Amino acid sequence: MTIDAPAAVKHLTGSDPVMARLVRTAGPFAMREDSGGAFQALARSIIFQQLSGKAAGTIFGRFVGLFDPVQADGFPAPGQVLEASEERLRSAGLSRQKIAAVRSLSEHFASGELGPGVFAELDDEDVIASLTRVRGVGRWTAEMFLMFHLRRPDVLPVNDVGINRALRTQYGLASLPSPEEVLRIGEPWRPWATVACWYLWRSEDVPAPG
Repeated sequence: MTIDAPAAVKHLTGSDPVMARLVRTAGPFAMREDSGGAFQALARSIIFQQLSGKAAGTIFGRFVGLFDPVQADGFPAPGQVLEASEERLRSAGLSRQKIAAVRSLSEHFASGELGPGVFAELDDEDVIASLTRVRGVGRWTAEMFLMFHLRRPDVLPVNDVGINRALRTQYGLASLPSPEEVLRIGEPWRPWATVACWYLWRSEDVPAPG
């Protein structure tokens, strides 16, 4: 099941008055979709972690520039990354920690443990479990991958700061909600929590993190 925007918006506006207001304010659902492959999306997430957008973009561009890509999306193949020396990867600006993480991701893809065919067979929680075996990939990164790359419709990242801030503001909470409270508030959104999250991000006037 993937995102059906008209069905999702109809459900959200009919089940939650706050969501109905956010939809009226933000307009049509227009969540950006990843344009590259799964390996590229995850490698990019790893490289961008804990860096400003400009610095991360520069390093990511240098990383891609190290290779003569052989994949259809113009991104290096996992095997190419594994063949590159640590010195070469460091020349792009990657830290030792991120080199280890990108290599771990490459190993999982090269071995067939991860890949589009694998993801297609797994439910959301199993995708998260598979991805978090990769060094440097936590639950939040896996949830963003589910939302923006796999377009899974019912993902609710309970620890996302932007979503929690929006919930506090839009639902009149005294403080940031606990994970249990996020799940309680979000129950009426099912099975379209991903779309509800996009509207919450928009209400904070910040780009969705995918």
